[in-house]
Amino acid sequence: MPTKDIVVIGASAGGVEALQRLCAGLPADFPAAIFIAQHLSPSARSLLPQLIGRAGPLPAISPMDGDIIEAGRIYIAAPDLHMLLRPGNILMRRGPQENRTRPAVNALFRSAAIAYGGRVIGVVLTGLLDDGTEGLIAIKAAGGLSMVQDPADAQWPSMPQNALKRDHVDHCVALDGLAALLGTLVREEAGASVPLPKDYLVEDRMAARDFAIMEPNVVTPGQPSHISCPDCGGVLNEIELEGELRFRCQVGHAFTPLGLAAAQNEELERALSIAARTHRDRIRLFVQMRESAHARGLPHAEGRWAEASRESEQMIQVLERAMSSLRKSQTDGEA
Repeated sequence: MPTKDIVVIGASAGGVEALQRLCAGLPADFPAAIFIAQHLSPSARSLLPQLIGRAGPLPAISPMDGDIIEAGRIYIAAPDLHMLLRPGNILMRRGPQENRTRPAVNALFRSAAIAYGGRVIGVVLTGLLDDGTEGLIAIKAAGGLSMVQDPADAQWPSMPQNALKRDHVDHCVALDGLAALLGTLVREEAGASVPLPKDYLVEDRMAARDFAIMEPNVVTPGQPSHISCPDCGGVLNEIELEGELRFRCQVGHAFTPLGLAAAQNEELERALSIAARTHRDRIRLFVQMRESAHARGLPHAEGRWAEASRESEQMIQVLERAMSSLRKSQTDGEA
Protein backbone atom coordinates (compact mmCIF):
# COMPACT_ATOMS: atom_id res chain seq x y z
CA MET A 1 0.00 0.00 0.00
CA PRO A 2 1.25 3.53 -0.76
CA THR A 3 2.35 5.80 2.06
CA LYS A 4 1.92 9.53 2.57
CA ASP A 5 4.95 10.21 0.39
CA ILE A 6 4.07 13.61 -1.11
CA VAL A 7 4.64 16.63 1.15
CA VAL A 8 3.71 20.10 -0.15
CA ILE A 9 4.71 23.17 1.86
CA GLY A 10 3.65 26.80 1.40
CA ALA A 11 5.14 29.93 2.95
CA SER A 12 5.33 33.67 2.41
CA ALA A 13 6.67 36.42 4.70
CA GLY A 14 9.17 34.93 7.16
CA GLY A 15 9.21 31.70 5.19
CA VAL A 16 12.91 31.47 4.33
CA GLU A 17 14.00 31.17 7.96
CA ALA A 18 11.07 28.87 8.80
CA LEU A 19 11.86 26.55 5.88
CA GLN A 20 15.51 26.37 6.86
CA ARG A 21 14.62 25.40 10.42
CA LEU A 22 12.06 22.84 9.27
CA CYS A 23 14.33 21.17 6.71
CA ALA A 24 17.25 21.14 9.16
CA GLY A 25 15.22 18.79 11.39
CA LEU A 26 14.34 16.23 8.71
CA PRO A 27 16.11 12.84 8.77
CA ALA A 28 18.50 11.82 6.00
CA ASP A 29 16.31 8.76 5.22
CA PHE A 30 13.12 10.83 4.76
CA PRO A 31 11.04 8.55 2.48
CA ALA A 32 8.92 11.20 0.77
CA ALA A 33 9.35 13.96 -1.81
CA ILE A 34 8.94 17.54 -0.57
CA PHE A 35 7.67 20.42 -2.71
CA ILE A 36 7.95 24.04 -1.56
CA ALA A 37 6.14 27.13 -2.86
CA GLN A 38 7.63 30.22 -1.21
CA HIS A 39 6.45 33.63 -2.40
CA LEU A 40 9.42 35.19 -4.23
CA SER A 41 10.21 38.34 -6.16
CA PRO A 42 9.54 37.50 -9.84
CA SER A 43 12.67 39.30 -11.09
CA ALA A 44 15.25 38.15 -8.53
CA ARG A 45 17.45 35.07 -8.68
CA SER A 46 16.48 32.73 -5.85
CA LEU A 47 19.13 31.25 -3.57
CA LEU A 48 16.53 29.26 -1.66
CA PRO A 49 17.59 25.81 -3.00
CA GLN A 50 21.16 26.44 -1.80
CA LEU A 51 19.99 27.75 1.59
CA ILE A 52 17.64 24.80 2.13
CA GLY A 53 20.19 22.27 0.88
CA ARG A 54 22.83 23.56 3.31
CA ALA A 55 20.37 23.66 6.21
CA GLY A 56 19.58 19.93 6.34
CA PRO A 57 20.53 16.49 5.05
CA LEU A 58 18.21 16.36 2.02
CA PRO A 59 19.28 17.69 -1.42
CA ALA A 60 17.25 20.69 -2.60
CA ILE A 61 16.83 21.80 -6.21
CA SER A 62 14.70 24.08 -8.34
CA PRO A 63 13.21 21.59 -10.83
CA MET A 64 12.93 21.87 -14.59
CA ASP A 65 9.68 21.31 -16.43
CA GLY A 66 9.10 17.56 -16.77
CA ASP A 67 11.52 16.45 -14.04
CA ILE A 68 10.84 13.02 -12.52
CA ILE A 69 9.81 12.99 -8.84
CA GLU A 70 12.21 11.22 -6.50
CA ALA A 71 11.71 10.47 -2.80
CA GLY A 72 14.16 12.07 -0.39
CA ARG A 73 14.49 15.27 -2.43
CA ILE A 74 13.25 18.81 -1.84
CA TYR A 75 11.84 20.60 -4.89
CA ILE A 76 11.57 24.40 -4.65
CA ALA A 77 9.50 26.49 -7.07
CA ALA A 78 11.52 29.00 -9.08
CA PRO A 79 10.60 32.71 -9.18
CA ASP A 80 7.68 33.61 -11.46
CA LEU A 81 6.75 29.97 -12.17
CA HIS A 82 4.00 27.80 -10.74
CA MET A 83 5.19 24.36 -9.63
CA LEU A 84 2.50 21.78 -10.40
CA LEU A 85 2.49 18.03 -9.80
CA ARG A 86 1.49 15.29 -12.17
CA PRO A 87 1.69 11.51 -11.58
CA GLY A 88 5.44 10.88 -11.54
CA ASN A 89 6.68 14.28 -12.69
CA ILE A 90 6.69 18.04 -12.17
CA LEU A 91 5.45 20.91 -14.34
CA MET A 92 7.02 24.38 -14.15
CA ARG A 93 4.65 26.79 -15.87
CA ARG A 94 4.15 30.54 -16.14
CA GLY A 95 0.38 30.34 -15.78
CA PRO A 96 -1.86 33.16 -14.54
CA GLN A 97 -1.07 34.54 -11.11
CA GLU A 98 -3.16 33.59 -8.09
CA ASN A 99 -3.55 36.32 -5.47
CA ARG A 100 -0.99 38.21 -7.58
CA THR A 101 1.69 35.61 -6.84
CA ARG A 102 3.58 33.10 -8.95
CA PRO A 103 4.54 30.58 -7.61
CA ALA A 104 1.27 30.28 -5.72
CA VAL A 105 0.78 27.91 -2.81
CA ASN A 106 -2.82 27.12 -3.78
CA ALA A 107 -1.77 26.11 -7.31
CA LEU A 108 0.82 23.63 -5.98
CA PHE A 109 -1.52 22.20 -3.33
CA ARG A 110 -4.43 21.83 -5.74
CA SER A 111 -2.30 19.97 -8.28
CA ALA A 112 -0.96 17.63 -5.58
CA ALA A 113 -4.48 16.85 -4.39
CA ILE A 114 -5.58 15.98 -7.93
CA ALA A 115 -2.53 13.87 -8.78
CA TYR A 116 -1.91 12.09 -5.46
CA GLY A 117 -5.07 12.31 -3.30
CA GLY A 118 -4.64 10.47 0.00
CA ARG A 119 -0.84 10.34 -0.34
CA VAL A 120 -0.52 14.12 0.18
CA ILE A 121 0.40 16.04 3.32
CA GLY A 122 -0.09 19.81 2.99
CA VAL A 123 1.73 22.23 5.29
CA VAL A 124 1.16 26.00 5.63
CA LEU A 125 3.85 28.05 7.36
CA THR A 126 4.27 31.74 8.21
CA GLY A 127 2.96 34.35 5.76
CA LEU A 128 0.53 37.15 4.98
CA LEU A 129 -3.10 36.86 3.87
CA ASP A 130 -4.46 33.38 3.08
CA ASP A 131 -2.62 31.69 0.20
CA GLY A 132 -2.64 27.96 0.97
CA THR A 133 -6.01 27.81 2.69
CA GLU A 134 -7.95 26.80 -0.42
CA GLY A 135 -5.19 24.36 -1.31
CA LEU A 136 -5.40 22.66 2.07
CA ILE A 137 -9.15 22.33 1.62
CA ALA A 138 -8.56 20.59 -1.73
CA ILE A 139 -6.02 18.24 -0.13
CA LYS A 140 -8.46 17.33 2.65
CA ALA A 141 -11.29 16.82 0.14
CA ALA A 142 -9.05 14.45 -1.85
CA GLY A 143 -8.27 12.33 1.23
CA GLY A 144 -4.95 13.88 2.29
CA LEU A 145 -3.73 15.44 5.54
CA SER A 146 -3.40 19.13 6.40
CA MET A 147 -0.98 20.79 8.82
CA VAL A 148 -0.19 24.38 9.82
CA GLN A 149 2.48 26.06 11.86
CA ASP A 150 1.02 27.25 15.15
CA PRO A 151 0.15 30.93 14.48
CA ALA A 152 1.49 31.87 17.92
CA ASP A 153 4.85 30.48 16.77
CA ALA A 154 4.81 32.10 13.29
CA GLN A 155 6.67 35.30 12.45
CA TRP A 156 3.67 36.32 10.32
CA PRO A 157 0.60 34.38 11.57
CA SER A 158 -1.96 35.29 8.91
CA MET A 159 -1.55 32.28 6.55
CA PRO A 160 -1.76 29.55 9.22
CA GLN A 161 -4.38 31.54 11.12
CA ASN A 162 -6.69 31.79 8.11
CA ALA A 163 -6.28 28.08 7.42
CA LEU A 164 -7.28 27.28 11.00
CA LYS A 165 -10.38 29.46 10.73
CA ARG A 166 -11.75 27.08 8.07
CA ASP A 167 -11.86 24.26 10.68
CA HIS A 168 -10.35 21.54 8.50
CA VAL A 169 -6.73 21.29 9.75
CA ASP A 170 -5.50 17.94 11.13
CA HIS A 171 -2.40 19.21 12.98
CA CYS A 172 -1.39 22.62 14.36
CA VAL A 173 2.21 22.41 15.54
CA ALA A 174 5.04 24.78 16.52
CA LEU A 175 7.79 24.92 13.91
CA ASP A 176 10.31 22.97 16.02
CA GLY A 177 7.90 20.02 16.19
CA LEU A 178 6.94 19.87 12.50
CA ALA A 179 9.94 17.89 11.24
CA ALA A 180 9.48 15.09 13.76
CA LEU A 181 5.75 14.87 13.05
CA LEU A 182 6.34 14.76 9.30
CA GLY A 183 8.95 12.04 9.83
CA THR A 184 6.25 9.93 11.48
CA LEU A 185 3.35 10.72 9.14
CA VAL A 186 5.18 10.01 5.88
CA ARG A 187 5.73 6.42 6.98
CA GLU A 188 2.02 5.83 7.55
CA GLU A 189 -0.25 4.15 5.04
CA ALA A 190 -2.05 6.61 2.79
CA GLY A 191 -5.78 6.99 3.11
CA ALA A 192 -8.22 6.40 0.26
CA SER A 193 -8.09 9.00 -2.50
CA VAL A 194 -11.30 10.85 -3.33
CA PRO A 195 -11.83 12.31 -6.84
CA LEU A 196 -12.23 16.09 -6.73
CA PRO A 197 -15.03 18.04 -8.47
CA LYS A 198 -14.41 19.01 -12.09
CA ASP A 199 -13.89 22.69 -11.23
CA TYR A 200 -10.66 21.83 -9.41
CA LEU A 201 -9.37 20.08 -12.53
CA VAL A 202 -10.25 23.05 -14.73
CA GLU A 203 -8.44 25.46 -12.40
CA ASP A 204 -5.41 23.18 -12.37
CA ARG A 205 -5.41 23.14 -16.16
CA MET A 206 -5.57 26.96 -16.20
CA ALA A 207 -2.57 27.18 -13.86
CA ALA A 208 -0.61 24.88 -16.21
CA ARG A 209 -0.85 27.26 -19.14
CA ASP A 210 2.46 28.71 -20.30
CA PHE A 211 0.79 32.10 -20.77
CA ALA A 212 -2.20 33.81 -19.17
CA ILE A 213 -4.46 33.62 -22.23
CA MET A 214 -7.99 32.45 -22.78
CA GLU A 215 -8.54 29.07 -24.40
CA PRO A 216 -11.76 28.54 -26.38
CA ASN A 217 -12.23 25.01 -25.03
CA VAL A 218 -11.73 25.93 -21.34
CA VAL A 219 -14.73 27.44 -19.55
CA THR A 220 -13.92 29.33 -16.36
CA PRO A 221 -15.72 27.69 -13.42
CA GLY A 222 -18.37 29.52 -11.43
CA GLN A 223 -20.84 32.27 -12.23
CA PRO A 224 -20.07 35.83 -13.39
CA SER A 225 -19.96 38.37 -10.58
CA HIS A 226 -20.29 42.15 -10.70
CA ILE A 227 -16.60 42.55 -9.81
CA SER A 228 -13.77 43.20 -12.26
CA CYS A 229 -10.35 41.57 -12.16
CA PRO A 230 -7.71 43.93 -10.71
CA ASP A 231 -5.08 42.40 -13.00
CA CYS A 232 -6.76 42.56 -16.41
CA GLY A 233 -10.13 44.31 -15.96
CA GLY A 234 -12.18 41.30 -17.05
CA VAL A 235 -15.21 39.94 -15.21
CA LEU A 236 -14.46 37.74 -12.21
CA ASN A 237 -16.42 34.52 -11.80
CA GLU A 238 -17.48 33.48 -8.30
CA ILE A 239 -16.48 29.89 -7.53
CA GLU A 240 -17.79 28.11 -4.46
CA LEU A 241 -16.25 24.74 -3.57
CA GLU A 242 -16.25 22.96 -0.21
CA GLY A 243 -18.18 25.93 1.23
CA GLU A 244 -15.42 28.42 0.30
CA LEU A 245 -15.76 31.36 -2.09
CA ARG A 246 -13.03 32.50 -4.48
CA PHE A 247 -12.80 34.39 -7.76
CA ARG A 248 -11.24 33.74 -11.18
CA CYS A 249 -11.42 35.69 -14.43
CA GLN A 250 -11.55 34.36 -18.00
CA VAL A 251 -7.81 34.93 -18.43
CA GLY A 252 -7.21 32.82 -15.32
CA HIS A 253 -6.17 35.31 -12.62
CA ALA A 254 -7.44 33.93 -9.32
CA PHE A 255 -8.17 35.51 -5.94
CA THR A 256 -9.35 34.50 -2.52
CA PRO A 257 -11.61 37.10 -0.86
CA LEU A 258 -8.69 38.41 1.22
CA GLY A 259 -6.41 38.42 -1.80
CA LEU A 260 -8.98 40.28 -3.88
CA ALA A 261 -9.47 42.90 -1.16
CA ALA A 262 -5.69 43.38 -0.97
CA ALA A 263 -5.44 43.76 -4.76
CA GLN A 264 -8.28 46.29 -4.76
CA ASN A 265 -6.50 48.21 -1.99
CA GLU A 266 -3.35 48.33 -4.10
CA GLU A 267 -5.31 49.64 -7.10
CA LEU A 268 -7.01 52.30 -4.99
CA GLU A 269 -3.73 53.40 -3.43
CA ARG A 270 -2.13 53.64 -6.86
CA ALA A 271 -5.03 55.76 -8.15
CA LEU A 272 -4.91 58.01 -5.07
CA SER A 273 -1.14 58.40 -5.44
CA ILE A 274 -1.58 59.49 -9.06
CA ALA A 275 -4.28 61.95 -8.01
CA ALA A 276 -2.05 63.41 -5.27
CA ARG A 277 0.88 63.75 -7.67
CA THR A 278 -1.35 65.49 -10.22
CA HIS A 279 -2.50 67.98 -7.57
CA ARG A 280 1.13 68.74 -6.70
CA ASP A 281 1.81 69.41 -10.39
CA ARG A 282 -1.25 71.66 -10.45
CA ILE A 283 0.07 73.63 -7.47
CA ARG A 284 3.34 74.28 -9.34
CA LEU A 285 1.31 75.56 -12.30
CA PHE A 286 -0.92 77.70 -10.07
CA VAL A 287 2.07 79.25 -8.26
CA GLN A 288 3.65 80.11 -11.61
CA MET A 289 0.40 81.69 -12.83
CA ARG A 290 -0.05 83.62 -9.55
CA GLU A 291 3.47 85.03 -9.80
CA SER A 292 2.82 85.99 -13.42
CA ALA A 293 -0.46 87.73 -12.49
CA HIS A 294 1.30 89.60 -9.65
CA ALA A 295 4.07 90.76 -12.00
CA ARG A 296 1.46 92.09 -14.45
CA GLY A 297 -0.53 93.86 -11.74
CA LEU A 298 -3.63 91.67 -12.00
CA PRO A 299 -4.78 91.27 -8.36
CA HIS A 300 -8.03 89.44 -9.18
CA ALA A 301 -6.22 86.85 -11.28
CA GLU A 302 -3.51 86.57 -8.61
CA GLY A 303 -6.16 85.84 -5.95
CA ARG A 304 -7.89 83.26 -8.17
CA TRP A 305 -4.65 81.33 -8.71
CA ALA A 306 -3.80 81.50 -5.00
CA GLU A 307 -7.23 80.07 -4.11
CA ALA A 308 -6.77 77.29 -6.64
CA SER A 309 -3.44 76.41 -4.96
CA ARG A 310 -5.10 76.23 -1.55
CA GLU A 311 -7.84 73.95 -2.89
CA SER A 312 -5.27 71.56 -4.37
CA GLU A 313 -3.35 71.52 -1.06
CA GLN A 314 -6.58 70.59 0.74
CA MET A 315 -7.26 67.83 -1.79
CA ILE A 316 -3.75 66.41 -1.24
CA GLN A 317 -4.45 66.23 2.50
CA VAL A 318 -7.75 64.39 1.83
CA LEU A 319 -6.00 61.93 -0.52
CA GLU A 320 -3.15 61.29 1.94
CA ARG A 321 -5.66 60.55 4.72
CA ALA A 322 -7.46 58.12 2.40
CA MET A 323 -4.17 56.37 1.55
CA SER A 324 -3.30 56.10 5.25
CA SER A 325 -6.71 54.56 5.93
CA LEU A 326 -6.19 52.02 3.11
CA ARG A 327 -2.79 51.00 4.48
CA LYS A 328 -4.28 50.52 7.93
CA SER A 329 -7.14 48.36 6.61
CA GLN A 330 -4.63 46.27 4.65
CA THR A 331 -2.48 45.77 7.76
CA ASP A 332 -5.55 44.79 9.80
CA GLY A 333 -6.52 42.24 7.12
CA GLU A 334 -3.05 40.67 7.21
CA ALA A 335 -2.96 40.38 11.00
